[in-house]
Amino acid sequence: MFINHNDAQLFTVAFGNQPHTLLALGGWAGSWELWTQPFTYLSQSWRTIAYDHRGTGATVAPVESITVENMVEDVFAVLDYLEVQDCVLAAESAGCLIALLAALRQPQRFTGLVLVGSLTHRPLPTNEDPFLEGLQHNFEATIDWFVDACVPEPNSDMIKRWGRQILARSESAAAIRLYECVLGLDLRSQLDQIRQPTLLLHGELDALASVDDVRQAVALLPQAELCVFKDTGHVPTVTRPQEVAEAINRFFK
Repeated sequence: MFINHNDAQLFTVAFGNQPHTLLALGGWAGSWELWTQPFTYLSQSWRTIAYDHRGTGATVAPVESITVENMVEDVFAVLDYLEVQDCVLAAESAGCLIALLAALRQPQRFTGLVLVGSLTHRPLPTNEDPFLEGLQHNFEATIDWFVDACVPEPNSDMIKRWGRQILARSESAAAIRLYECVLGLDLRSQLDQIRQPTLLLHGELDALASVDDVRQAVALLPQAELCVFKDTGHVPTVTRPQEVAEAINRFFK
């Protein structure tokens, strides 16, 4: 289905008919498909919902509408359209910034959080930004590098191919906008205001969001638990989907 909100048509999916709801967000230029495999397991005991955020997947949105403010408001637009009063909010990578902002804005809507490969701050570059320059001047090669960095696990050629296909649906201008709009965002000073039970899932080999950073975030969050997956990179929702689902079910049992 498509949900119209603030100049965007948000492509949205929903599975299951259980009393408790989990809404999941993708990361950077990654669509809802990052949650496809965990949903296979979670939909047996949850009502699972996800959508392609602006600039990704099948969602249609002007590039200039890709802002942090709009993306936070989109979370509530989807919940309101589907008449979800409260839910567990899950997110991956840069999507965790949006999830945390949503939880800070309307904490009563969220009974818990799941942060996968989480970012709680995105510092401004002090000098040149090689990744941004790569996106601007050699988009396809930069995406290839990004996928390889996300998935260091051996024998993952099919997953990497799938990842490239997911990211290819985000046009270069949208991907750049998604990257730039969160630069300078730092939520670390507000983490002590997150009162919901929060599960952080992280890959031991994550090269894009360090385990040390996420441990610092856990220390700041009042009700947080960290689960580190051994020999795993940045996207355990794709490479360890069953373990991700089991960890969520165990934490919110």
